[in-house]
Amino acid sequence: MMLVTVLVFCFATLIILPPSPTTCTASSSSSPSVSALFAFGDSTVDTGMNNGLSMPLYKCNHPPYGKDLPGQVPTGRYSNGKIGVDFMASNLGLKEDLLPSYLDPKLTDHDLLTGVSFASGGCGLDDLTLQLTQVYSMQDQLEYFDEAVERIKTSVGEKNGSEIVENALFVVGVGTNDLILNVYDFPLTQRKSQFTSTDQYFDFLLQKLGSFIQDLYSRGARRFMVAGFPPIGCLPLQQTLGGIINLRRRVCITQQNIDCQTYNSKLQALLSSLQTTLLPSSRLLYYDIYNPMMDMFNNPDKYGFVQVSEGCCGTGLVELGPLCSRLSRTCPDASKYMFWDTVHPTEVALAVVVDYNQKTVLQFLN
Repeated sequence: MMLVTVLVFCFATLIILPPSPTTCTASSSSSPSVSALFAFGDSTVDTGMNNGLSMPLYKCNHPPYGKDLPGQVPTGRYSNGKIGVDFMASNLGLKEDLLPSYLDPKLTDHDLLTGVSFASGGCGLDDLTLQLTQVYSMQDQLEYFDEAVERIKTSVGEKNGSEIVENALFVVGVGTNDLILNVYDFPLTQRKSQFTSTDQYFDFLLQKLGSFIQDLYSRGARRFMVAGFPPIGCLPLQQTLGGIINLRRRVCITQQNIDCQTYNSKLQALLSSLQTTLLPSSRLLYYDIYNPMMDMFNNPDKYGFVQVSEGCCGTGLVELGPLCSRLSRTCPDASKYMFWDTVHPTEVALAVVVDYNQKTVLQFLN
């Protein structure tokens, strides 16, 4: 029973992250004018929202998470160090260091003015995903955003508050949990019987994502950066599970990667379609996770990696969340590993993703 519970947790929190650099080249002095950064979605952009949840399966505010943060403090980030939105906020000159979560008990109204993360590890677009994970839904995150905007307007006034929202960057990273839980690793779920193809399920998810973006737009958001899927079939956890079927051969699951490419193409088409329906002042950017990650898998020496198929924490085969604990051994140097746990990249790997997208992002924001 415990093994089933742990595997359910593993699948439910399975997500890869948007941007993040230790080697990012942009400086705040050359950054375009962005008033704030607001992040929504899952563990790819969660900076600690889940810390107060009673269910421990969807929290990572314990060692060795945060091992390479100042003071080695575990903050609820699914990595050994900073995650993408931390670096983005810093590069844009919005934060000196970390992007706080909205539910951080130390958060001040002044902190809100330059942005926070509302994201929750284990979240998805599909209601069935949330029934299992019991974390903050996308709707919950919207409601927290509404609350945050009221606080901002109380602090700086109605007009200034509206301008902060209008000039902010809205980062959205979500959907991988839905695919893992409802298509790949639990194929007997309601969605598997409801949709005759993975393509149909993608359309279902993207309809929900489009509605979420429009909900943010109706609240004054104008600039959106939406992350695509990573190559899910190459995640260490998925390779481990695939190895059970493939006589212990841990290799990337080709069909899952093909599916991710299909989803990413559909996502780009959705963003293009939405662009035509919103005001000309509104802009939407597809953030590419898939290609830089595949390049790391295929050319590890190029990035100084000695391991791209196992995580740094524990055996590197199944550990994440509660299985990656203070009792787990960790690799001597996380910068030599592509993954921190069996799902989430190391800070250095995320830096590669940021650098890959950096020029496109700056052009988008200017």
